[in-house]
Amino acid sequence: MFTKILKRDGRLAEFNEKKITDAIFKAARAVGGEDRQTAMELTLEVLKFLKGKYNGNIFGVEDVQDAVEKVLIEHGHARTAKAYILYRDKRTRVREGKSDLMEAVKQILVETSRENANVSNSPSAKMLQIASAASRTYYLSRLIPEDFSLAHRRGDIHIHDLDFYGKTLTCVQIPLGELLRTGFDNGHGYIRPPKRPASAAALAAIILQSSQNDMHGGQSFAFFDRDMAPYVENASEDEVYQAMEALIYNLNSMHSRAGSQVPFSSLNVGTETSETARKVTRNLLLAYEKGLGRGENPIFPNIIFRLKEGINLNPGDPNRDLFELAMRVAARRMNPTFSFMDASFNKDFGTQVSYMGCRTRVMANRRGPAVTEKRGNLSFTTINLPRLGLKAKGDVGEFFRLLDEILELTARQLYHRYQIQANLRVKDMPFLMGQHLYLDSEELESDDRIENAIKHGTLSIGFIGLAETLTALTGKHHGESPEAEKLGLEIVAHMREKVDEFADKYNLNYTLLATPAEGLSGRFLSYDRDEFGTVTGVTDKEYYTNSFHIPVNYPISLFQKISLEGPYHKYCNAGHISYVELASPPMHNPEAVEAIIRHMAASDMGYAGINFPIDFCLGCHHLGVINEDACPVCGSSAIRRVRRITGYFSTVDRFNDAKLAELKDRLAHL
Repeated sequence: MFTKILKRDGRLAEFNEKKITDAIFKAARAVGGEDRQTAMELTLEVLKFLKGKYNGNIFGVEDVQDAVEKVLIEHGHARTAKAYILYRDKRTRVREGKSDLMEAVKQILVETSRENANVSNSPSAKMLQIASAASRTYYLSRLIPEDFSLAHRRGDIHIHDLDFYGKTLTCVQIPLGELLRTGFDNGHGYIRPPKRPASAAALAAIILQSSQNDMHGGQSFAFFDRDMAPYVENASEDEVYQAMEALIYNLNSMHSRAGSQVPFSSLNVGTETSETARKVTRNLLLAYEKGLGRGENPIFPNIIFRLKEGINLNPGDPNRDLFELAMRVAARRMNPTFSFMDASFNKDFGTQVSYMGCRTRVMANRRGPAVTEKRGNLSFTTINLPRLGLKAKGDVGEFFRLLDEILELTARQLYHRYQIQANLRVKDMPFLMGQHLYLDSEELESDDRIENAIKHGTLSIGFIGLAETLTALTGKHHGESPEAEKLGLEIVAHMREKVDEFADKYNLNYTLLATPAEGLSGRFLSYDRDEFGTVTGVTDKEYYTNSFHIPVNYPISLFQKISLEGPYHKYCNAGHISYVELASPPMHNPEAVEAIIRHMAASDMGYAGINFPIDFCLGCHHLGVINEDACPVCGSSAIRRVRRITGYFSTVDRFNDAKLAELKDRLAHL
């Protein structure tokens, strides 16, 4: 009846009706059918339909598949039709995945993806990005179940670090003191314990790099001041300063992950009161204040200064001088950020809560001791909150129904990923697990599964775009309306309640995350604009607002912004951060800096920072705010512009398009 068919690539090929029969028969067998004769009869019906519709004209593969679906349904074979549709969708995903992969490779070979501003544009970075693109394609088309894969591909959820889905974990708070005391082996032999500040600092950098090569997320020292203290006891201030300066240099130049980025490093300090620990913190801050070799602003490490009444917050506290130094350095360099040990959700743990630079927090533990060290986040997935607001069309009840559905799906997806991670072996992460950086990993042998260790980690459900969600539901965001503010708190409290239920259901540490949306802020927006059009206050920008933040372009006082965002911190037990934006470095106004930080503490924040522009002329080394294209001192156009992108710093040239648009919209808070 037919001789030719149009293939997907445009070629004409020989028509073979046996392929139709085979496909129908396979679908029937998938649902318990075994009758090939019925498949042949249905094939004849498909051929009749094609003859009637195309009347001798050429048709394509997709046309035949549409015809098969139609005939199966119309002839009472609904179960076979469903199996056929699922098989067709799977084949389509594999085919499209290959096509998408080739397009991604083409783009990467021109310029490295800017999804992560910590990744360079080097040849090794390009190779890593190509491998990442291939890995994402494989997981979405072959490993991840259909409902999770589809939810990610259409933008209902975002599975973070998808390229590492079944390979490793996100982040860890490293037991630096333990590794320095015992020594360690990072692959080519045993590294003996240090004796002096310089060697201890050098090994700290190597530990961060070695751990980063086993993981895809952040690396942090939970108690850097405490753990370095034994190695500075008999050292001069200058010797300790030189060690801290070398550490900062290393963390801004020592690449990991095949040379594509420096370790995503964080150091928690501030509440240790021994003179040796104070010496470590003091010289770390002084070295960071000085900057790199020509005065450039360091990108890493993130320094997180713990604050607690009775230790450093108030005049007369033993570490008050270190807090004053930390504020001075933050007023010049934007770092350190500040964590609040007296927050309602941190105070029960004394000074033990540690954060990572992007915002990650790990503390409570239903499967073991509630400690920060030797634990981290296993993986996290973010839900597209604004999409639910748009779908609900102002119906708050419908919104919560949709929210519960997507939360349930996300919890199941995280459990699926956990099961895959749990089947990894110690030898798959030779430094992280083999050198016992993770709780209970010392009980495992090289070929053992790692579940006994990672049961202590967290599985986090994240969210972005609360402001746009509220606008979709009520017409205003939580900075504009008390009613929207009330609803915003109800939404986030409800998510936390559901996440706690998942923790009970799966007996794992499910937590709620205020997502650090970098590449994601534009990805979700682009999908929703395509589906819902341009909606004022929702899809009319190039990005969604981070987590529970007030929109960056909304004029609001810094104290009001802090007051509005503070109540959300307690719900986001996986991590949270708030910022205020200043027009210039507040170096000459220490009273204002302290007033801001104290208001953050009073607003029950857990972690927060102060943002402002930092521009550095590569020609004459002038440091300041350079609002023009050229340096006002020497006229050079070579300006290094450092800004905070989510929780860490980057130079503006590495920002993706969505974050560039957000940066342009940022208003200083008065």
